[in-house]
Amino acid sequence: MKLSGVGLWSSQLRYGNPEEAAEAASELDGLGFTALWIPDVGGPVLDSVENLLSATQKTVIATGILNLWMHEPADVASRYAKLTETHGERFLLGIGVSHAPLIDSKEPGLYRKPLAATEKFLDAIDATPEPVPHKNRVLAALGPKMLQLSATKAGGAHPYLSTPDHTRQARDVLGEGPLLLPEQTVLLTDSRDEARAIGTDWLRSYLGLPNYANNLLRLGFTEEDLSSVSDRVFDALIAWGDEDAVRRRVTEHLDAGADHVCVQVLTADPREFPREQWRRLAAALL
Repeated sequence: MKLSGVGLWSSQLRYGNPEEAAEAASELDGLGFTALWIPDVGGPVLDSVENLLSATQKTVIATGILNLWMHEPADVASRYAKLTETHGERFLLGIGVSHAPLIDSKEPGLYRKPLAATEKFLDAIDATPEPVPHKNRVLAALGPKMLQLSATKAGGAHPYLSTPDHTRQARDVLGEGPLLLPEQTVLLTDSRDEARAIGTDWLRSYLGLPNYANNLLRLGFTEEDLSSVSDRVFDALIAWGDEDAVRRRVTEHLDAGADHVCVQVLTADPREFPREQWRRLAAALL
């Protein structure tokens, strides 16, 4: 699966009304987005994948990511085989370990040795009668060890909440060949005040998670940047402005070695399908 171009990352397509999600996905397929990415923080994520595959004809449907603590490898492999048999090879299985505070809040002590847990999950998928091909799966990866695993036991990496500098470093670790598919959050507004009003608390919720915080510290941000959600870290992680501002940031990722960039649109109402913004981005990016 050689994924390129620009896609969309959307919680609404996963957790919004399924009928509206299918209708939106059909339109996005027609607009030319090459992939639609959905998260997994509980619930039947593969049912959502099936809903979106059924509503589209060309677009890849990707999990960003399937949470490995919440699924059995054999079930994932079996369902993957059925979905690809029905819809062709348009399902990109993104797999990840999520974050200790989230996982342990439901089952204390479950989250441990994330690299080993990921490798174990992949080995278990490979041991099933219908394993998911390496080329059709990617890993949520930020640090060098998980990036290396993405290159050896998967088809590439899907970094979330990253910067073009991280994309450049990730490409150096992956080398040529493995897919590099970063997420980029955007806000279509020319007002810093509005961008801050919408994005600051959203970003703060992520900066409190160790995986993201450690990655940003490796990239040269400071503890003060993270605790205060400084303009420096805000502007690095959220591309805000008009369509040209988004296009510039997407181009920076592609120039740094990304094969494909999935754009996540923030709005004042996180439950609302941002269909107007998606249409604007399609006109500007595709």
